[in-house]
This record gives sequence, structure tokens and C-alpha cells, in this order.
Amino acid sequence: MEVKREMSNIAAKTASNIFYQARCKASTHNEQLSNREGAADLMSIDRGRIYRIESGVADPYPEEVHLMADLYNAPELRNYYCTEICPLGCDMPKVGAVDLDRITIRALSSFKKISQTEKILLDITEDGIISDDERPAMQKVLENLGELEAIAQNLKVWVKKNL
Repeated sequence: MEVKREMSNIAAKTASNIFYQARCKASTHNEQLSNREGAADLMSIDRGRIYRIESGVADPYPEEVHLMADLYNAPELRNYYCTEICPLGCDMPKVGAVDLDRITIRALSSFKKISQTEKILLDITEDGIISDDERPAMQKVLENLGELEAIAQNLKVWVKKNL
């Protein structure tokens, strides 16, 4: 079978590449994705270009990431591109492959922190000035909001992948 032959010739660097892994996983539902030639035909991307992306020699263009994410049913590729490749997205929360039950537990835990965060934020901004002694509390507010943002991103990816 073509998948096994292609997979047996894959270097460890390629095997750990998220774009390669997403294509291989998608090939269980679409046999045409079992090799780069089939994926290239479906996306109208040169097979050599897919090889360079999957081997880490070249970074994909945003349009290619959108094509792969949609074709492979792998919305996490968009987050990966934004947080790991695009210099503008380095501050975005990273999305991990997380199950819905884990996302829910993290969300409930974070919701508890939000009430505390709300009080801290109101206390800090009451006078319209953030004093030096309030800066650590403001940093904690930002951390809590960042945690909530990451949970929201994980949930969005889970929903796109599973619904």
C-alpha cells in the first residue's frame, strides 16, 4: 500500500511534522491523501512543495495552511501556523489536542478565577491609575485572562474538528 511505503521512507523529522501527521491521519478517511501526489491533486499544490512543507524545509503560506486545515479536518494547523511560524502570532495561545472533558474541567476552574479577577481589576482601576504596588495584581489579571483565552481557543478548535 502506498501509505506504508511512503511512511517507511520518512525521516524522523518528517514523521514528527504536524502537517505530515495531519495528512496521514486524514488519509484514514480519504485514501487520496495517503500520498503527497493525491494531496497535491486535491489542493492544487505541487507535490514537491508539500514534501518541503512536511519535511520542514519550507514554511507553508497561509493559503496552504487553510487548504490543509480544511481538507485534513485539522483546524489545529491554523493555530500551529499562527503561534509557531508567523511572527505576528507569537503571543497567541497555543492549542493542544485536548478532549472535551479536559477543556470543560479547565474552563470551570478558570471561571472560578474570573470572579476573583473581576474584583482585582475593579480595585486596581477604581482610581484610573495603576500604581507600582498594583502592577503584580494586574499581571495576575492578565495571566487569568490569558488562561481563559487559551481555553476558548481549545474549545473552538475542538468544535471545528468534531462538529
